[in-house]
Amino acid sequence: MRAFFEGIQSLFVDFLFKPLDGLRALELDNWWLANIVSWTLMAICARYIVYWCKQLAIHQKNNEENQDTTAHSFLK
Repeated sequence: MRAFFEGIQSLFVDFLFKPLDGLRALELDNWWLANIVSWTLMAICARYIVYWCKQLAIHQKNNEENQDTTAHSFLK
């Protein structure tokens, strides 16, 4: 059983986390480039928040949104 967990450790430490070790070493040279993963995820989230807000505005303009507080039976 111990070999199984050591195999999982080896998989993550020796293979899956290697790119993150490279980013950690890169941080000493260029902070912006080392945080490219974070910047990318923030840009993706910002894009979908804008999309979501536009869709909400479209449904609000078409009067498709039910804003009645008793729209659900558990709110009565």
